[in-house]
Amino acid sequence: MAQVVDGLTVAVLGPLQVSVAGQPVELTAGRLRTLLVVLALSAGRTVSVDRMAAGLWGEEPPTNARRAIHTYVTRLRGAIGTDLIATEPSGYHLRVESNRVDALRLNHLLETATRTSDPATERDLLDEAIDLWRGDPFDGLDSDWLAGSEGPRLVERYLAAIERRTDLELANRGSVDRAGDLAAELRKLTVRYPLRESLWVRLMAVLDRGGRPAEALERYEIIRLRLAEELGTDPGPELRQAYAGLLAGRPLPQSAPAASVPRQLPADVDGFVGRADALKLLDAYADELDGRTARATVIAAIGGAAGVGKTTLAVHWAHRVTERFPDGQLYVNLRGFDASAPTMAAADAVRAFLEALDTPPQRMPSTVDAQVALYRSLMADRRMLILLDNARDAEQVRPLLPGSSSCLVLVTSRNRLTGLVAAEAARPVHLDLLSSDESRRMLARRLGADRLAAEPEATDDIVTRCARLPLALAIAAARAATHPHFSLSSIADQLRDALGALSGEEAATDVRAVFSWSYRALPEDAARLFRLLGLHPGPDVTVAAAADLAGVRRSRAAHLLGELTRVQLLTEHVPGRFAGHDLLRAYAAELAEPAESGPARQRLLDHYLQTSRAAAYLVNPHRDPITPTPPLPGIRPDRLGDSEQAFAWYAAEHAVLPAVLADAAATGFDRHAWQLAWSMEEVLFRRGYWQEWYASQQTALDAARRWGDRRAQALSLRSIANAAGRLGRYEDSLTHLEQALELFRALEDKVLQAHTHLAFSSALSPLGRLAEASGHRNQALALYAESGDRLGQARVLNSNGWYHAEQGRYTAALVECRRALTLFQEVGERSGEAETWDSLGYAYHRLGEHAQAISCYSTAVAMFEEMNASYFLAEKLINLGDAYLAAQDPANARTVWRRALTIFQAAGQPEAHGVLDRLARLDQR
Repeated sequence: MAQVVDGLTVAVLGPLQVSVAGQPVELTAGRLRTLLVVLALSAGRTVSVDRMAAGLWGEEPPTNARRAIHTYVTRLRGAIGTDLIATEPSGYHLRVESNRVDALRLNHLLETATRTSDPATERDLLDEAIDLWRGDPFDGLDSDWLAGSEGPRLVERYLAAIERRTDLELANRGSVDRAGDLAAELRKLTVRYPLRESLWVRLMAVLDRGGRPAEALERYEIIRLRLAEELGTDPGPELRQAYAGLLAGRPLPQSAPAASVPRQLPADVDGFVGRADALKLLDAYADELDGRTARATVIAAIGGAAGVGKTTLAVHWAHRVTERFPDGQLYVNLRGFDASAPTMAAADAVRAFLEALDTPPQRMPSTVDAQVALYRSLMADRRMLILLDNARDAEQVRPLLPGSSSCLVLVTSRNRLTGLVAAEAARPVHLDLLSSDESRRMLARRLGADRLAAEPEATDDIVTRCARLPLALAIAAARAATHPHFSLSSIADQLRDALGALSGEEAATDVRAVFSWSYRALPEDAARLFRLLGLHPGPDVTVAAAADLAGVRRSRAAHLLGELTRVQLLTEHVPGRFAGHDLLRAYAAELAEPAESGPARQRLLDHYLQTSRAAAYLVNPHRDPITPTPPLPGIRPDRLGDSEQAFAWYAAEHAVLPAVLADAAATGFDRHAWQLAWSMEEVLFRRGYWQEWYASQQTALDAARRWGDRRAQALSLRSIANAAGRLGRYEDSLTHLEQALELFRALEDKVLQAHTHLAFSSALSPLGRLAEASGHRNQALALYAESGDRLGQARVLNSNGWYHAEQGRYTAALVECRRALTLFQEVGERSGEAETWDSLGYAYHRLGEHAQAISCYSTAVAMFEEMNASYFLAEKLINLGDAYLAAQDPANARTVWRRALTIFQAAGQPEAHGVLDRLARLDQR
């Protein structure tokens, strides 16, 4: 980058102010003022002529725009100093430090604030950022781009900062003395931005904190009337919740903490060289976002052969431009070309992105289409960079493309992705081999220029025999760096002997030869671990899993993983998780020796099975027990202390476990496959991964049939039926239940027969076959009673109570449900207890005892919310709203129904239509 000259300051957060060396500079011509601002917002980066034209004239610049811009630049140089504007082949850049442009300083302070965990530090950063604000951004400048794009974005960031600072003040119990100042500030802002409900919420909270609840209620009435008159809508849920709290005399709830900003980029590569043309192309594509010449998401498709450095370029450039994407960066390895693991499904990637965007489990949609829709909705108002690494084809990428014109997507692939270029106007960026000069520079950065200068011919030989392929050069450099006493000539000689096919056309063959001598240089125990890692089916491995795979202590495994990382056969892409390039993993798989593969694979499966089984019981201690497969001696599963740690382990291994399950089934470890699917079941259900639940149990059923275990088959059949029911496939569910019941009867297992009868009831009820459902419940109750299963009896009693209530026998319903409630509470099963509170609420509601109904429903709602059971939470919210309406409280009915609607719509559930009907009828009252 060219030299930045000190002394220039540009302030745009209000009327334009310019100074050089402390002396103000007056720019009277409107075009010069706008041009300076366009340059200043890039702070030392080159700005293309097209982007400058967009800032000056909008979407339709004049035909002589390029000549006019040259004239304006000349005049601007005369006004502020010739040396402050540099000319580049692709445009111009202003030599100014970013902290001397107040808009950029604001962005930097706010971005830093999001990363701090200390509230006091965050508040200080917000104060400093807010103090930069002097009025409307770009006040007095005539630019559609500034007014329509940059200005609103800055205003949004400023208002979000005000709101976040207010939240921090409210969270500080000692901040009552500041309530007056905060209220005055918020009053002004609600006048300036009268339809921004989040400002009104905080004004009401501040007034309430300052002992002025009556004024807070008046403010609610003002915004309610304004919304009705100008937009024809009611206040949103947050406002209504604040209003309800004021009426009830409760302290207003604090706003949620600021959303985390995802920063998922892998580490940048030290010693990056070359790729100047590709970097310029990517810079130009980013400029399209800044210049608003982009009308849709900008997509850059980086293509090239394996090992050519596609990911390295993408990650390096992404790190260079992180400040241009203040809302964060998402990253995923799609594993499009992976010899030892399946290609990542787009659905899994979308779900991972939703989780990174702070989507709670209870709001996670159950269908892929709904997840994609939610992902695009969340991205609509964000300025983010998304890096989709190692894509197989355009179809894998399309669901991951946001619809926003403020986002940029980087895609890397060995395919050319012509479909993406044709249909989505992706901009291709093709990478070829490095030039000879770039290859030498790469070696110099890693080995030192002096070492190369001492053996120039050997250096050229290494470059030639590595075919200028970055991956091969990196491994060769690692070899030389770890053996500083080796001459480069000896390194070149080894390449000559080992890489006979290096000059061929197939990169995989060439790289395999490089791997061969790098592998042979490893100590035997490190080489053995490298071979065994080729058996691992998942995308990455932990120290604990690697230790059990190799049958060594964890401290030794950590050392060996470090050895492999140092010679670039592995990377620690996140702390404690190690991954290898897909070609390296394929090479390792080829090296695995049959004699050691079987025991190593079993040790690996034992590790995951033992850990996941322990986690399953932490998540749900009431699960029916299974007889565990005994592990080999020396297996040390991860130690998990509670359900929170169990959920965290499952989240970390979510991409690994399905691959391990599939590998177990494919390699003859059927008992491991079945028990691993059993262990995963509860978490998949609670997280709403119903498709994955269904698929994993299908794999388990196939394994159980090969294994010949009828009980395992029956359990899988019932689990598949339950998953099918969650997916709305009730006939499919009944078919599997019939097969399961037949097996349980043959096994003479009365408890599991009872479970299956109860599952029949759940599948039959949505089909309207209520009498059959009741018959199955009665059979279940008899079997539970005969077996002494009190928990099962409680579940049936509650179901029967609900049936009585539906038939109008409310007194009988209360008797049955109270019996169920007592049993659930004695056993300590909270999910069944919550369902029973809902049943009691229904009976009281029908009896006209509305206060009792509201109390029961509220208890059920609170318990399901605590358990993150989103579907059941929304269902009970509907019932609670019905009770509120019956009690002549339409305001609270509307509040809880809208909350239920939000949950159902986010999950793509059809029950949302019923909630909309309720709200429509309420509006007509």
